[in-house]
Amino acid sequence: MIWTLKIECEWGRYLEEECIRMIEIDEESTLYDLHLIIQKSIKFGNDHLFEFFRGRHFRHRKPFFSEDAWDFDYEKAIDNYQQMTLNEIYPLPKGLKLFYHFDFGDDWIFKITKSRKKPKSPDKEVEYPQLIESIGPAPQQYPIWEE
Repeated sequence: MIWTLKIECEWGRYLEEECIRMIEIDEESTLYDLHLIIQKSIKFGNDHLFEFFRGRHFRHRKPFFSEDAWDFDYEKAIDNYQQMTLNEIYPLPKGLKLFYHFDFGDDWIFKITKSRKKPKSPDKEVEYPQLIESIGPAPQQYPIWEE
């Protein structure tokens, strides 16, 4: 089934305006697939580390794979993200939300919300995941600074 997800940029070093993206994605898609469509929808370079986590808000983290930040194995996390599907994540425990954290230096934080819209059957003529709506401009990953 196809789900609608709202991806909202909540924080980033260079965030200046509201940035929301609505996507349609197959429930069998992986977290890695979700990472790629987020990167594409905001026109970022996919050139930094990333993670997914759960929490009540982005400062309250519950990692999926390791509670110990010193024990974080990025390659293992990528392997896990390439295997873990959205329908394994949802429904989230009560009160928790899904977050995507990109670039551990500039700290781009996106809240991911599953729409209450009823899931639909895939359209054979559509390639999923797909961007269906953009609200606000994409933030600049690397703004050009005047000297």
